[in-house]
Amino acid sequence: MSLGRIEDYKKGLPIVELYTAVQSEGSRQGFPTIVIRTTGCTHRCYFGEGGWCDSWYTSIHPEKGSFCFQDIIDMYDQHPHIKEMMLTGGSPTMHKKLVNELTHLAKEKDIFITIETEGSHFLPTDYPIDLLSISPKFSNSVPVVGAVTPQGAVADERMIKQHNKFRLNKEAIKQSIEYHNDYHIKPVLDKNLSMVGEVEEFINELDIPNEKIWAMPAGDDRTSLFESYGPVMNFVRDRGWRYTGRAHIMAFDTERCV
Repeated sequence: MSLGRIEDYKKGLPIVELYTAVQSEGSRQGFPTIVIRTTGCTHRCYFGEGGWCDSWYTSIHPEKGSFCFQDIIDMYDQHPHIKEMMLTGGSPTMHKKLVNELTHLAKEKDIFITIETEGSHFLPTDYPIDLLSISPKFSNSVPVVGAVTPQGAVADERMIKQHNKFRLNKEAIKQSIEYHNDYHIKPVLDKNLSMVGEVEEFINELDIPNEKIWAMPAGDDRTSLFESYGPVMNFVRDRGWRYTGRAHIMAFDTERCV
């Protein structure tokens, strides 16, 4: 059964950012891309000293969308040299018709599509997605009661319950890997490497090969990210995984749309 199509290309969608950038995470890093950032998320990620999710304005304090599908087409037409699009969030797989419509656009225009997702939802799109960039959320992402969010709210048990509801959907991740064209896994590791055992258990259970694992250091700004760089790089070297440094944060710190 089809996920449905977007019929009105000028109707507003839950998209808060639409811009061009250089991909800075995972196996496509270095490629110019059109970034489509959705708002709304099933998670409330908090990494302690590594801070909150770096796109907290789509999850903890979600902003309202301000773009339509025609805006995506216009952006592509204005940048004909860019042949890649990345749908990110938030949790973009919450928006089934948007994801499915992008696969049709990609098929028509010969665009390489990456979707960044925590893996909570399996979406059997009409055309398989070129690359699923999956960042499963392990227990080091769970908010701590009393932690203060970027806009001054205080984390409580309700926030923790919301985060844990979809936090690690292994079955959805398995289905997604089998259905779509390619994937990689991007675990977020803090400077203390506190979740290594949990990550390795997940990887072994799903039989993920080393070349599909791109470990990311935790950090929501340049300072906190840099503190995780060395420990994570050394760990990756010893395990034979891949490393992705989240260069957009190192280059632009907390600046948006870059």
